[in-house]
Amino acid sequence: MRTSKRWRLAQYFEIRWWKNYLKHKDIDSYLTWKKNYWIDFLAKIDDYAKPVATSKILDAGCGPAGIFIALQNHDVTAIDPLLNRYDKELDHFDQQSYPLTKFHNVSLEDFEQPDSFDLVFCLNAINHVSDLGLAFERLHKSTKKGGILVVSIDAHNHTLLKHLFRLQPADILHPHQYDLKEYEQMLTKLNCTMLKTVLIKREILFNHYVLVARKN
Repeated sequence: MRTSKRWRLAQYFEIRWWKNYLKHKDIDSYLTWKKNYWIDFLAKIDDYAKPVATSKILDAGCGPAGIFIALQNHDVTAIDPLLNRYDKELDHFDQQSYPLTKFHNVSLEDFEQPDSFDLVFCLNAINHVSDLGLAFERLHKSTKKGGILVVSIDAHNHTLLKHLFRLQPADILHPHQYDLKEYEQMLTKLNCTMLKTVLIKREILFNHYVLVARKN
């Protein structure tokens, strides 16, 4: 996959952000808090995206503390292009602590696996990819027919600012700038049915949403 200069810059600042964010956080306390955060998150979408014992799950763009930490008794595949650096440079991330999770240091755009998943999560990640269209195609391909795709997004609230942010990288960690309707259309164009849109956090410039869709 060819990557843009803007994406490479975003990845550079992403690992720096994590180092700065975690440097004063007690490891056990942080991981306990994060696990509870994901448990609460799953409760918000429980009516459509509840993991069961037989679920095959993908955590795409998992970062060092993705939803995999709340799914330790499930068959989870977790992917991220910075996993090797997280493993070496962040004390809060240890792959050995999650023996049932299969970790792959790969970008979403380059991820290919013959088996599809019952439940695909892409949380706090789709705004960070290099090729947004290809990333959504990979998510769609990775989801089995009738399976559930859960994507969280930072969506613009103001059209003018959306276009300004596209011209100037003011939001350096997020190479892509779209609004809620545009993200929903990216899923429906892939022949997915929107099941639920959850507002997670309201802010002045962006709102944070979770989109839940079923692959037809």
